[in-house]
Amino acid sequence: MSSKCLIKKNSYYDSVTLMIITKEVEAVAGVENAVVVMGTEHNKELLDNVGLLNEETTAASPNDLIIAVKMKNDNIFEQIVQKVDELLNKKKTEAGEDYCPPTLDSAVKFMPDSNLVIISLPGQYAAAEAKKALLKDKHVLLFSDNVSIEQEKELKELAVERGLLMMGPDCGTACINNVPLAFANAVKSGCIAVVGASGTGTQEIMVQIDKFNGGISQAIGTGGRDLKAEIGGLMMIQAIKALAQDENTKVIVLVSKPPALEVAEKVLKVLKETGKKAVVDFIGGDEQLVLKYGFLPAATLEEAAYKAVQLCSKTYEEVLNSTAPDFTDSIELVDNMAKAEAQKLKPNQKYLRGLYSGGTLCDEALKLFTKEIGEIYSNIPLEPEYKLPENTTGYKNCAIDLGDDEYTVGRPHPMIDSYARQQMILKQAEDQEMAVLLMDIVLGYGSNDDPAGSLFNEIKRAKSEFEARGQYLCVVAGICGTENDPQDYAEQVRKLKEAGVIVMSSNAQAVRFAIKVLKEVAACQR
Repeated sequence: MSSKCLIKKNSYYDSVTLMIITKEVEAVAGVENAVVVMGTEHNKELLDNVGLLNEETTAASPNDLIIAVKMKNDNIFEQIVQKVDELLNKKKTEAGEDYCPPTLDSAVKFMPDSNLVIISLPGQYAAAEAKKALLKDKHVLLFSDNVSIEQEKELKELAVERGLLMMGPDCGTACINNVPLAFANAVKSGCIAVVGASGTGTQEIMVQIDKFNGGISQAIGTGGRDLKAEIGGLMMIQAIKALAQDENTKVIVLVSKPPALEVAEKVLKVLKETGKKAVVDFIGGDEQLVLKYGFLPAATLEEAAYKAVQLCSKTYEEVLNSTAPDFTDSIELVDNMAKAEAQKLKPNQKYLRGLYSGGTLCDEALKLFTKEIGEIYSNIPLEPEYKLPENTTGYKNCAIDLGDDEYTVGRPHPMIDSYARQQMILKQAEDQEMAVLLMDIVLGYGSNDDPAGSLFNEIKRAKSEFEARGQYLCVVAGICGTENDPQDYAEQVRKLKEAGVIVMSSNAQAVRFAIKVLKEVAACQR
């Protein structure tokens, strides 16, 4: 097996294009690993993980294109480089078939009646373009991350001043007047609006509302930092005020990580003034504060959806003490499944490893796990002392948000590109103390067209490596999606089960099942 690389200086291509090209190159006969990426520091970490980092690739700049290949015979490298060039030229040609305005000004001239701009650029350029759009009186969905909090505040203050929505930065999900934007699921229309400082949190609530036979009127993303004290909930408040005027919205759901207290009070006061029913999931936050304003708190995203659907036809009093079932299946069946999984594990297997593409889904997992079992480490820890140690991909019980900024600089989001999670699965499989591998599978517009299929081989390989050591690996996945999503929900479930995965219909259920398995293991060891 040999490896070679080629660096193309100052040849920038977007990460989604390179992801697609990488997959096509890996399909070439004789190729074991191929990486076609820009020379960012994070991409160099990925090259290192597959043994393709050398002096040449280390010296590449973020504006340089890297073509690195591990192959059975290096005679095919020239053929691979030629294929990459052909694919890059093909992408340019395809893009030329439709009019692609090179600037925001030309786009506005081409579509003068448009009222919303979606921006997805490297963070250092994104804020300037968002400001231009706001000054043209366009609502903005800013998908880009790595925008400073000072820039975010300036943009949102400008948006409020002009009566506009400034969704983001790092806004991954919205559905305005039943039009999905960025990452979003195919859900029924209805009378429930969701305002979320979380993309996957909003998606999970939308999906669960659909599963409980409710429907969505609007879904407005704010960006994950909106409820921090520095921003003050500017966009969540702006969204709530807009929904107050929306006749189709009867119930409002708020979702975010726990806000600063003064921000929470300000947001809930504005929500109270709308006169609309509401459910609030400040994940792991103060439920008494929510009750103080007369709204329903929720312990999980699934419960928020359940209560919102109930509120469409019932009073607060009737819904207050109702909760979503812990599992879709019967408790007896789930308990038996957990015992069966635990019995296959060896005595030294005791840890959970969560690999998440959704930050809020990861955060929910951390909260549920901490409540039931105790300490769990993460790159987005609940407490500073549980920060995942540097240069580790797994440590004791841990759950990693692969969509966090540190993993997405110069790379597609893991909901689009499974490469980072594929490599992480194989890395985790080296740890003989892992008992349960937990993950989310997020369907919908914008997401990978076959997320289950993209992880199938790595899951099978990880389970095989455990089997070769005389061990067993329990793999659990929560699926965020509906039967109308473009990936074919039933087919995704089938592929996961074929790979040996225990599939749950929500993130909360997947986490609860993983906890049950670990508790069974602990009970057997006592």
